[in-house]
Amino acid sequence: MLSKGSRNLVALVLLCAFVFTSVSWTNIVQGEKGAENSDRDKLRVDSAQEDSYDRYLQQYQNANKPEEKIVVKGSAFTHAARMQPKIVSDVGDEQGSFVYTEDTGTIEWEVEIPKDGLYNMSLRFFTPEGKASAIERQLLIDGETPFAGAGSLLFPRTWVNENEKIEQDNRGNDIRPRQVEAARWQEAPFKDSDGYYEEPYSFYFTAGHHRISLVSLREPAIIDTIEISQINQPPTYEELLREYREKGYKEVGGEMIKVQGEAAVYKSSPTLYPITDRSSPTTEPQSITEVKINSIGGLNWRMPGESITWHFEVPQDGLYKIGLKSRQEYLRGVYSTRTLSIDGQIPFQEMKNVPFYYSSDWKMDALGDGNEPYLYYLSKGKHELKLEVSLGPLATSIRQVQSSILDINAMYRKILMITSAVPDPFRDYNLEGRLPDMVGVFKEQSEILYGVSDRLVELTGENSDQIAILDKVAYQLKDLADRPETVQKRMDSLKINVGSLGAWIQKVREQPLEIDYLVVASPEKKMPKANASFFTKAKFEMKSLYHSFFEDYNSIGNMNEEQRTVTVWIGTGRDQAQVMKALADESFTKETGINVDLKLVSGNVLLQATLAGQGPDVAMQIANDIPVNYGMRNAIVDLSQFSDIEDVTKRFRDSAIVPYRFNDAVYALPEQQVFEMLFYRKDILKQLDIEVPETWEDVYKIIPVLQKNHMQFTLPIAQTTGVSGMEPSKAFAMLLYQMGGEFYKDGGAASHLDSEIAMQAFDKWTDFYTNYKFPLQFDFPSRFRTGEIPMGIADYTLYNTLSVSAPEIRGLWDFAPIPGTKQEDGTISREVASGGTAVVMLKQAKDKDAAWEFMKWWTSKETQVRFGREMEGLMGAAARYPTANIEALKELPWPVKDYLNLEKQWEWVRGVPEVAGGYYTGRNLDNAFREVVNNGTNTRDALYDYVQEINREITTKRNEMNQN
Repeated sequence: MLSKGSRNLVALVLLCAFVFTSVSWTNIVQGEKGAENSDRDKLRVDSAQEDSYDRYLQQYQNANKPEEKIVVKGSAFTHAARMQPKIVSDVGDEQGSFVYTEDTGTIEWEVEIPKDGLYNMSLRFFTPEGKASAIERQLLIDGETPFAGAGSLLFPRTWVNENEKIEQDNRGNDIRPRQVEAARWQEAPFKDSDGYYEEPYSFYFTAGHHRISLVSLREPAIIDTIEISQINQPPTYEELLREYREKGYKEVGGEMIKVQGEAAVYKSSPTLYPITDRSSPTTEPQSITEVKINSIGGLNWRMPGESITWHFEVPQDGLYKIGLKSRQEYLRGVYSTRTLSIDGQIPFQEMKNVPFYYSSDWKMDALGDGNEPYLYYLSKGKHELKLEVSLGPLATSIRQVQSSILDINAMYRKILMITSAVPDPFRDYNLEGRLPDMVGVFKEQSEILYGVSDRLVELTGENSDQIAILDKVAYQLKDLADRPETVQKRMDSLKINVGSLGAWIQKVREQPLEIDYLVVASPEKKMPKANASFFTKAKFEMKSLYHSFFEDYNSIGNMNEEQRTVTVWIGTGRDQAQVMKALADESFTKETGINVDLKLVSGNVLLQATLAGQGPDVAMQIANDIPVNYGMRNAIVDLSQFSDIEDVTKRFRDSAIVPYRFNDAVYALPEQQVFEMLFYRKDILKQLDIEVPETWEDVYKIIPVLQKNHMQFTLPIAQTTGVSGMEPSKAFAMLLYQMGGEFYKDGGAASHLDSEIAMQAFDKWTDFYTNYKFPLQFDFPSRFRTGEIPMGIADYTLYNTLSVSAPEIRGLWDFAPIPGTKQEDGTISREVASGGTAVVMLKQAKDKDAAWEFMKWWTSKETQVRFGREMEGLMGAAARYPTANIEALKELPWPVKDYLNLEKQWEWVRGVPEVAGGYYTGRNLDNAFREVVNNGTNTRDALYDYVQEINREITTKRNEMNQN
């Protein structure tokens, strides 16, 4: 019989054994489940890259490359869906049988392939009038896209200077020539639009019958033929030189032909306009006192696939050398690469990747192997030389880093699902046990990044900040693999470093180069010197300094000096101002005889200038809250006095005009109108088996799934810093409008936020933050890239930002109309508030009719389309213009699918009216929101208290304005 103490001891031992066994068994089960989940997640991660071109080539790496050539006539199409193809016979300077394809829909051809194997494909096409962007198509073979890259094939347009001669303004400065499209026949291979693969795509066909389809994603095109064949590779220079000798080609003597860079004939983008360089006295042409257009390219000429073409003429047959006076002062530690072709052909292999190394000064180099210049056989007469941006040997490295980002982000999300975004630093999450592949992924990606770093050092011969980024991330990954217990403490730094890899890709894939001139010369000729002597430079700098006291190089000159003038203030950058000035001179001044005196002035000084009587006639890019507030104080002209105001306002949706109406007055015309859209990560939603939400009820179902995996759904937060007046929350506004509420009542005499509908909308809005813990501060673009926020509502211009700054998730995200509220009749209300900017006429304008003519011209469809296209051409897709003009937005280069989503949401947009004292609405609505979220105050009490504050301010201001 055991004593009581013995029994207690035995019981304690048994209890410990039971607990230990239970914990051990639990850990084993969790480890097995973790391994199972990890394997499943690994499959999901890999599946995101299963449709990559690399995987496709691996699948057919042993396939033959038959020499057969199959030509498919465009006009021989067999089927079309959602488009009406037209057979045309007279296109450009050619006659025949061609097919016109629209910017939406699918066209299909049937083809017989004689042998199994990998084939290249190319398209011969003509660019009809469109929206000034590249033609984009998706390729289907037998109804399926063979790999992800084939889902977006780009075919460029051609641009030329509008006038052959460069014009000057009244100050003698050269005016940048406007770029216009030159529609012409072109032939282009199906290749990677990002430039990540040097060679054109190869497609595997089995012998027999196949269907080839092109799905229109953007822009119409006229198709002549689709060719399925092998694209011949050029010989090496050594092979070509041997061929020259066999044919008896001789070197020419005594010849030197100089072709100015700004004299380029064709460009693949309107951004590639001639530019000005004032840094060197040797740039041709050059002037101390005047702005001269004397080079081309620079930072504008940087994206893979962009090309510039020059024409030149040689007096006799023979062998020539080619030199370029160039400058690459943007990429230190990575060289810029170009592919050179002559008369449409790459002469030899070495010209596929011509490197241009970093230099802050101009360089004059004859293209060669470092010892001897390359020789090119040119027949007597006219020739065409084209330089195209290429990633060259960097392409493989960029692909590897991009793949690493996807793998690291996928692992980051799996860790996040266990630790949450704010892990407990004192807790052991047993990540190594629950994610058995974590250490392996970190080791593998570290080795890959170190390998890319070593390869870059080998290519460039130096260490640089570009190398340092790779080494830093590689070191951290290796350290995380060696010390997995520290992972949860270093999540933030890992996220930041992976974000820096995305920035690395964005920077390295941009390959800028500036060209002063090209030289085609006989081999014995010495190339011109690129840089001036010390004394010439000193003389140039001294003269420039002297004249800077008298010359205003930053002024925007006029084309003429008409007596009738409109003074216009614009608050954006000089690029926008120059584009606007050029448009005004080209069309408005010529058509009306009214001169535009355009000035770059910060919008912050408009009030002071108006009070001092020194303001402009017209002010542009004015925030929504200013027109009515200035108008009530009689500082802005009521535009309703003009007889054609009704016709002009039809250009916009009613929602765009609402913020500028007060009583019966209209105080501004809309320039831009922006509204919210729902952005989402397609890959993550697929992984979590989530559908894009249609209603807020759907959102409520999605939130637990996201939060279970430590991900978040976000709503827009009102900006509280750096703004003159806080606008009402977009999130609250969309709920209020969808539920049938309004901000004001009695014609703006009082706030209507004390209504029952407003109270319910406010309660629903704050509930997202009190009960569902939505974040109050977040960097949406960054967290969207990592996948922490795979779904959220944001301003639709975020589309432009993501298109440019997030290349690693291209094709993995999309946007859609926002979730709505289901109505009693079963329809879904998707109402959302809009923001924007306006153009106003100041009361002090002397010639109000001239100012009104300018405002009508500026907001017209034609001007808005031209400005939007030129800004996008100038600054890229990130500068896509959110015009308020209904017809103009249709003409801007949005992919059709995306524009249709925008249009669907635009129909539901509501404007927020401005009233006397209305600036108190946004401020106190935010105060009430913070009171509830931070202090736990009852929603009705908080909103009701602050509505009283709003009403007091409205009453005070209405009394000041004599509106009661």
